[in-house]
Amino acid sequence: MSNADESSTEAAGENKPLGAPRGRRPRIRISCVDQLGTCRCHHGHKPGDVFDFDRDRGKMCAMACHVGFPYIDILRYGGTVPGNEPGTAKFCCPEVDTLNVWLAEIVDE
Repeated sequence: MSNADESSTEAAGENKPLGAPRGRRPRIRISCVDQLGTCRCHHGHKPGDVFDFDRDRGKMCAMACHVGFPYIDILRYGGTVPGNEPGTAKFCCPEVDTLNVWLAEIVDE
């Protein structure tokens, strides 16, 4: 076996994705980090609200969940969202009167 094979294996390990190993999904925490607009959220969310995506999904606004799901999927399976820190994704709900800004992030256990 040549040294080239060994170095390529090491390099692949260094660039290991942030998501969970095959068969295990990482926990995702979703936090409301900002609110844009003058009206209150129709679902009652406000900055400072924090949810565990798997346990608290029913407590979150369905519109916010639908918008956030693709980003959460990207994080869970080891991807990164352009313009965001690794392991995080920011997104807004589509409510016209008040936009809640959400931060999804991988929770290390």
